[in-house]
Amino acid sequence: MSTHKITVGQEGSSPIEIFYKDWGSSSGRPIVFSHGWPLNSDAWDEQLLFFGEKGFRAVAHDRRGHGRSSQTWTGNDMDTYADDLAKVLDTLDLKDVVLIGHSTGGGEVTRYVARHGTSRVSKLVLVGAVTPCMLQSDTNPQGLPMEVFDSTRDGVRADRSKFFLDLTMPFYNYNRPGANVSEGVRQAFWVQGMHAGLKSALDCIKAFSETDFTDDLKKIDIPVLICHGEDDQIVPVDISAKAAAKVLKHPTLKLYPGGSHGLAVTERDAFHRDLLEFIQS
Repeated sequence: MSTHKITVGQEGSSPIEIFYKDWGSSSGRPIVFSHGWPLNSDAWDEQLLFFGEKGFRAVAHDRRGHGRSSQTWTGNDMDTYADDLAKVLDTLDLKDVVLIGHSTGGGEVTRYVARHGTSRVSKLVLVGAVTPCMLQSDTNPQGLPMEVFDSTRDGVRADRSKFFLDLTMPFYNYNRPGANVSEGVRQAFWVQGMHAGLKSALDCIKAFSETDFTDDLKKIDIPVLICHGEDDQIVPVDISAKAAAKVLKHPTLKLYPGGSHGLAVTERDAFHRDLLEFIQS
């Protein structure tokens, strides 16, 4: 089990470094995880452990501007995120990869395949992903209005500490009647959010909300598992998972009744079973 950093570019006189974890067997089939906003690779620790213990090679990186990666002033956009991911896969020379992306990470892995192809990737998993497009427009009338994302920006600018802690309630559906609220999970989310650079976090809101991945999805010709909570309060299932399934060539749609946006936590055991079945199929 190890952690590393690789250099993916330069900003001014400073190198841009991407932090990543590399767990499990170095000879195992690689599974690469991309996290959501405003988190980092720690969000995937339970999945890294689960698959590492089963003989897989489990890799997860901190997106630029998040966690232990460089907090860049520029490049906080989907194209650059995808290119950073490509540098990780190329540096480790990973092949036959299963790419798994949650929320913003779902957009990142989708853009990666569209820009870099599938020579290294054999399967894709979208988890509560922001694909195909979050923002409401004339061509995407079912999307969320800009006011939703402006409110997020305002909350982060005004008091990001309070905003991130408050966000855990709808993120994990802890605001639903009878929810089993974990204060530990809430605090872990807060810690990860507070390690994101403020400029990077604000730029990422634009990236995950305004990027249209429709054409990217159309290019994907490998099997794709779509996992989504039916009660996702952050990325509504109708405008994301169900819409993406209509665009993809080879989708498998798995919906979790009452499931939250943070289903890797709240639906963990079922999620692990579904991932393992898809990977081994």
